[in-house]
Amino acid sequence: MSPFMIDLLPIVAGLLLLTLGFSLRERNSGVLMMWIGTIAVFGTACWKILEKLA
Repeated sequence: MSPFMIDLLPIVAGLLLLTLGFSLRERNSGVLMMWIGTIAVFGTACWKILEKLA
């Protein structure tokens, strides 16, 4: 796989979890999905920033 696809997959998965979690936000599982999605998107962005700084 190309490096672009490796970076794109966690972001797409995180956005999918955010979407599903928001639609199920009344349940605890929906809130958990939103947390995991947010961490996946921010984590990937922070990882790329730290990779560029090193």
